[in-house]
Amino acid sequence: MNNRYLPEGELIRDYENRECLSSFRALERAHEKRKILESFALLSDGDFNLHFDLGGVSGIMPREEVVWSPAGDPVKDVAILTRVGKPVCFMITGFRRGEDGEPVAILSRRLAQEECHREYVSALTQGDVIPAAVTHLECFGAFCDVGCGIVSLLSIDSISVSRISHPRVRFAPGDRVPVVVKNIDADGRIFVSQRELYGTWEENAALFTTGETVTGIVRSVENYGVFVELTPNLAGLAEPKEGVAVDRSVAVFIKSIIPEKMKVKLIIIDAGHEAFGRDALPHRPPRYFTDPKRVSHIDAWRYSPAVCPRVIETSFA
Repeated sequence: MNNRYLPEGELIRDYENRECLSSFRALERAHEKRKILESFALLSDGDFNLHFDLGGVSGIMPREEVVWSPAGDPVKDVAILTRVGKPVCFMITGFRRGEDGEPVAILSRRLAQEECHREYVSALTQGDVIPAAVTHLECFGAFCDVGCGIVSLLSIDSISVSRISHPRVRFAPGDRVPVVVKNIDADGRIFVSQRELYGTWEENAALFTTGETVTGIVRSVENYGVFVELTPNLAGLAEPKEGVAVDRSVAVFIKSIIPEKMKVKLIIIDAGHEAFGRDALPHRPPRYFTDPKRVSHIDAWRYSPAVCPRVIETSFA
């Protein structure tokens, strides 16, 4: 991948980026070469223009240059205000003199996003594995920056096979995660997935052995049993037990692993710990079975074992 179009925040400590922000002359060269740079937005003024300190040179990003929309939608105030204090990518469109006679760089995030979409995003196809950064969370999914602040949606049902109550149990804003391009609609909006990277049922089940006692996280409590997540793509069913609650960690005994039925039967040994609190039981970290550093595209993915009549799969063709 061309690092020119990485999610915002990736260039901020890059050596070349720092060099471009080291002097006025360096900024001029970056302007001439139409480089995409990054710096922190310091404030938004009363007219919703963003202000920057570019290594001692002031920078200003006019309101209309903060966000690019494929449909040409007007820029919303909140889209500007939420950039303050965060890394923002931009291209330098020119210079002017400030009231004190010092040079001021005029910046455009819109142009950087337009180029990113034209040269990178528009060339993406279903099944491409790409880096992303989580920007914010909603109950229905996580919004991710796939390049230069261009946002895609990772819906909650595409995060993992194991069902979760809210994306916050997996992510926090700022997390860097690999995703798979699921769809790009006619309006240019991008939808991504992640569950295909967490491995098949068999790959996850191979991490466990009948007779082991391990930790898991309660994801659902039903009158017929408790669904416990062992990994993001593997959950088992335990018999009902008092005192368990959703998103709390538990210790479970693995009673049986049945590939033909794609089931893991569990017995809850200990319950009552906050899954992500200070006193939570230690839990194995999520594992990607598809290495995004080595695999850049997948055509299809089958989750269910060949011996199981129930088929769960994804086709990116």
